[in-house]
Amino acid sequence: MASRIKPHFLASVAFCALVSLGGCKTDMDDITGSIGAPSAPTSNSPEDLRIHSELLRKRYEANPGDKTIAMNYARILRARGLNDQGAAVLQNVAIKHPNDRAVLAAYGKALADAGRLQEAQNVLANADSPDDPNWSVVSARGSIADQLGDHLQAQADYEMALKLSPGEPSVLSNLGLSYALSHDLPRAERVLREAVASPRADMRERQNLALVLALQGKFSEAEQISQRDLSPEQARENVASIRQMISQDDHWRDVQTSPRGKAQRVQLNAGQ
Repeated sequence: MASRIKPHFLASVAFCALVSLGGCKTDMDDITGSIGAPSAPTSNSPEDLRIHSELLRKRYEANPGDKTIAMNYARILRARGLNDQGAAVLQNVAIKHPNDRAVLAAYGKALADAGRLQEAQNVLANADSPDDPNWSVVSARGSIADQLGDHLQAQADYEMALKLSPGEPSVLSNLGLSYALSHDLPRAERVLREAVASPRADMRERQNLALVLALQGKFSEAEQISQRDLSPEQARENVASIRQMISQDDHWRDVQTSPRGKAQRVQLNAGQ
């Protein structure tokens, strides 16, 4: 098994942490409203997330047994990158609702975000069942397998998730990054292009494609992809940051310069 890879290279949302994009989308669309509280922050800006987080913190402290408030509070903590705190909140919810699959799924994902991979695996094993699998849970298990270096298992999980939710761009994006980690950059590019072509795709999928294009030396095209979400100047800075990241990270440099990856990259670039 390969050495453990840093978790932030593996989730589709994680690319936002690699470079300064100034407006990364967070998964706040599914926050459920509760009486007396707005259903979601005004925007995904750090300040609006902080303000909404404070509102939910007060409601959570006043009603620690309210599952909906607790899950929403944990979700916004994770959106702010406060993964340990989010996991702690969800641990309390899971203790009170040990058979609630939605709670277990959220708790397992929070543990994975916090780098507690073995605990996350154990929790997610109970978040669905073989006769009623949840595509999001299956994909989360794939992300954990990728972080542990078991890319074949991760890819099998993503393929299963895609059978349950065909064309889901977040799963396709994870699958594409998994192929990149396996040194199969052309296949990674094909899968990420499929993810980006989805009408449900967002900035995360596009920036992951930009990463894989840059890994193959296709910097101009990576910049064009980035410009779908960023100004031309921001896109240039984005690609420059990707190039710097590649040069400073041993794993991605190995992916880029491996004999297989290098040969495939030359073949793909021959007509450009």
